[in-house]
Amino acid sequence: MTRVLLTGGSGFIAAHVLDILLKRGHSVVTTVRSQQKADKIKEAHPTYGKDKLDFAIVEDIAKEDAFEEAVKSDPPFEAVIHTASPFHFNVTDPIKDLINPAVIGTTGVLKSVKKHAPTVKKVVITSSFAAIVNPSKGNWPEHTYSEADWNPATLEDAHKDTTSAYRVSKTLAEKSAWDFVEKENPNFKVSTINPPMVYGEVVHYLNSLDALNTSNQRIRDAILGKWKEEIPPTGGFCWVDVRDVALAHVKAMELPAADQKRFFVTAGAYSNREMVEVIRKHFPEYQDKLPGPDVTSGGYPEEGSFKVDNSRSRTILGIEYIPFEKSIVDTVKSLKAVGA
Repeated sequence: MTRVLLTGGSGFIAAHVLDILLKRGHSVVTTVRSQQKADKIKEAHPTYGKDKLDFAIVEDIAKEDAFEEAVKSDPPFEAVIHTASPFHFNVTDPIKDLINPAVIGTTGVLKSVKKHAPTVKKVVITSSFAAIVNPSKGNWPEHTYSEADWNPATLEDAHKDTTSAYRVSKTLAEKSAWDFVEKENPNFKVSTINPPMVYGEVVHYLNSLDALNTSNQRIRDAILGKWKEEIPPTGGFCWVDVRDVALAHVKAMELPAADQKRFFVTAGAYSNREMVEVIRKHFPEYQDKLPGPDVTSGGYPEEGSFKVDNSRSRTILGIEYIPFEKSIVDTVKSLKAVGA
């Protein structure tokens, strides 16, 4: 049993991380932005007492000292899983809305842990494929992405558009974590988890159709009829189920072999067109909402797309990836439960 601080506990990935931590017998304090969110999470886990599930209010992760109190615990923490970071495209100021919360949030946790939580031996950080991909290369069919790749983006690129700003935020946040480890030499080890598009079941007590994670909004839009005339371009062409992402976080915390490593956590390639076909096959009730066979957009590019290497996550973390069809079916079922 490990005493764990989980940041951003009401987030899409974090909610699944919390489930796995509790099921595996760990003791968790999770940060939330409000008491209301703490109450909702508590209600969903009624069998766990305060010794197994407790809460710390952190209203603004972009403040330098946001986690100063949250990292203090009795009994003391032995690990931190940091998932709290903005992922949305509702941006007016990329530095204020995305870059600062991501970078300051990450370095703030690490500084607070080093200063106030000397018993912590492991910190796992949610990063992203956005910190791996090189957008300037386009589809890059001759390349295979792995943990060795870094997005070359700089702060200046954040002002290009919202997607660029998000990618820069994830890249700079992860780089700031590795820089911290190198310069500060803390007595804890770090792992980062780098997922691409994350699909999978939504946690019902936290979600409505309006409050979905950005990836699952695609599935929502498809079943609400927003893709009937045209299937939008896929973009990233690689995906993963949220349950595998959550398990990767917990395994990275538990396994010493994961120390000081990045993990590109992906199940492989997909296209938006394939997503539509899975929904069509399993959910006839959405037939009139989906694009007809004459709509040919949303597939793979003619020249092909990049390949992915997920061997590190398979061999070190032991992840056996959930298939695409199961992930999409489970997602749609969970969306139906919240009103789709």
